[in-house]
Amino acid sequence: MLLVERTGEIPSEYQYKAFISTAKESVLTMLTEDYCNRWSIEEFFNFEGNLGWNRASTMNLNVRYGKMSLAMIAQAVIYQLRQELPPPYKQWTATSMAENIFRGIDGDLRVIDDKIVVTMYNVAENLNLHKHYSDLPSRLEQQGVDPRIPWLYGFKLDFKFK
Repeated sequence: MLLVERTGEIPSEYQYKAFISTAKESVLTMLTEDYCNRWSIEEFFNFEGNLGWNRASTMNLNVRYGKMSLAMIAQAVIYQLRQELPPPYKQWTATSMAENIFRGIDGDLRVIDDKIVVTMYNVAENLNLHKHYSDLPSRLEQQGVDPRIPWLYGFKLDFKFK
């Protein structure tokens, strides 16, 4: 089968490269139909690779599965945080966010009644995190979400920014 790859954005700049393959039809289908999905996979590793996806530290599968599980949790949290950040920060990679946002933040934890209160220090005002995370239990209740966290013995999580 003859396959042709076209490169270029503008018709006057198109370039074509052809190659012949004797691979099975399933491989050719993967190359032609699934090829476009590769960009979303590459974007994922570009943005989240430094969360632990970019290298394997051991051949022990249990350790690797544990590391991947923690990386997935971190990726999910950062993804949700990105949805609340102003536009320039939404496009930052995990490394850029770590160096420019997370590195400067300090905090402490306290248990007050039925809440675990996380007090955050040195959070940039332009991130508007206080707008989304202050008084979190009452915000969740207003949305019909139970603010208690079962794996934290039913405590609620709240944030303060100073």
